[in-house]
Amino acid sequence: MRILMVDDHPLLREGVAAVIGSQDDMTVVAEASSGPEAIEKFRAHRPDVTLMDLQMPGMSGEEAIRAIVSEFPGACIIVLTNYSGDAQVIRAMKMGASAYLLKNMLRADLLDTIRKLHQGKHYLPGEVAGIIAAHMMDEALSARELEAVRLIALGLSNKEIACRMRTSEETAKSHVSNILAKLGARDRTQAVVIAARRGIIDILCKQPTIPKDRIGNLR
Repeated sequence: MRILMVDDHPLLREGVAAVIGSQDDMTVVAEASSGPEAIEKFRAHRPDVTLMDLQMPGMSGEEAIRAIVSEFPGACIIVLTNYSGDAQVIRAMKMGASAYLLKNMLRADLLDTIRKLHQGKHYLPGEVAGIIAAHMMDEALSARELEAVRLIALGLSNKEIACRMRTSEETAKSHVSNILAKLGARDRTQAVVIAARRGIIDILCKQPTIPKDRIGNLR
């Protein structure tokens, strides 16, 4: 089995390559440290299985998965990540990932998962499946609420959120109330913590720029 390893941490790539290299039935044929490089290496080597990190500079692993699967529908991709949020797992699987492993599971599950995928099976460890099941009945945030919670994470007030979303302050307040209720949060700070932990938002986003023609409305 020919493996492509994608992660921006060289030591992790080395460790995984050493584990795979000790097996008679698999080998690492290429490594990549970014999303664009992963796509390029996939095209060049057409691996049987790709191991993909989610958090990488520039293009994320999710975007790389979507690009690879759209071009190569039969691609077998295993997500390797430290992030166990249910929303993140679901997004990755919808993008086309065939399995989702937390990095603390590598020693126990990696080789077995590679072999299962090569046999045409999908795999979701019990721990990851349990994370999804715990939130299965939760009401999802709407697209506008998702936009609002990202702005809350940036520290914007209701008035600033309304400005960014080009809506009324009353509507912005309504979005915030709905977010708190759906996430089971007591306040805005806890809502951000919960949303980040579940992978609903990425708190590493940058401060948005408010259009100059809207600045007057904030005074």
